[in-house]
Amino acid sequence: MATYECSKCGMAVNATCAKCDAPLVNDMLKLDDGKEVQISKCPNDHGKIKSPMCCGEDMSCTI
Repeated sequence: MATYECSKCGMAVNATCAKCDAPLVNDMLKLDDGKEVQISKCPNDHGKIKSPMCCGEDMSCTI
């Protein structure tokens, strides 16, 4: 399961898919400009989300 953590305050978040209750898995999404964005996605292809925010910054997830 992807666990996102705030580097400032230590808050951590685990996420599951609301459609199938499967734990989201960490992945990278390559943008058209070549940059990569860290995401969590449903292993059953129900969708994906960008990393959550805390303390005004994106939370990070160890790959």
